[in-house]
Amino acid sequence: MTDTPDRGLAAGLDRIVEPIFYRTRPFPCSYLPDRDETRVLTEMSPEMAAGGFFDFLQHYGFRRSQRYLYRPVCEGCSACIPVRIPVGRFTPNRTMRKIWRLNSDLSAQFVPARATEEQFALFSHYQHYRHSDSDMAGMVLSDYRALIEESPVQTGLLELRDANGALWGCALTDIGADSLSAVYSFYAPEPAARSLGTQLILALVEECRARGLPYLYLGYWIEDCRKMAYKIRFHPLEWFDGQRWLER
Repeated sequence: MTDTPDRGLAAGLDRIVEPIFYRTRPFPCSYLPDRDETRVLTEMSPEMAAGGFFDFLQHYGFRRSQRYLYRPVCEGCSACIPVRIPVGRFTPNRTMRKIWRLNSDLSAQFVPARATEEQFALFSHYQHYRHSDSDMAGMVLSDYRALIEESPVQTGLLELRDANGALWGCALTDIGADSLSAVYSFYAPEPAARSLGTQLILALVEECRARGLPYLYLGYWIEDCRKMAYKIRFHPLEWFDGQRWLER
């Protein structure tokens, strides 16, 4: 990292320590081949989150990874587009309604973000089945615990379980003042017909409604990344153009 801070982004926030932003050196992009990624990031404390810092930066397209908030600032590339679902106006399409019915044997429960061996077993199975060439496939239990539990903001896990109590899916989720934010999801990858990734998002929409929260943040969407194509199936979907949120 460089040691040049950018202090302007948090101007006007009250009751928090002034944050310092850093720019990383370029590193290989995880989503687009032959490209490098550069991020601007800041370390966040619980006090800063309580002062509104998390909600402020999330509104401006930042994402959380453990105790850091970051946003891509790649030279010559603006492919990463922050997207969110306006929950009050969202209506599931025919395919989503079918997925919901297909998974009617599963119940969703929002629980504290505490890592368990049961979760880790499902997480590892998902990684080796879907992302065997990724760094996350090599994570051990202590790495997984850090992913789940190292958060300066209010964070929970939405779990999908069947009538026998077996775990089918999890969505690590941050809780903001006006939103939920899907940080990372994993689930039983077979049978594929269950479409559990979509089911987890639909369950998070319902969790937003139950809490009276107007937005569900889905992170970044990249048009040329097949892994992210599912996000634009949710309609309406809002995207951030660098200044304001627009309906896509």
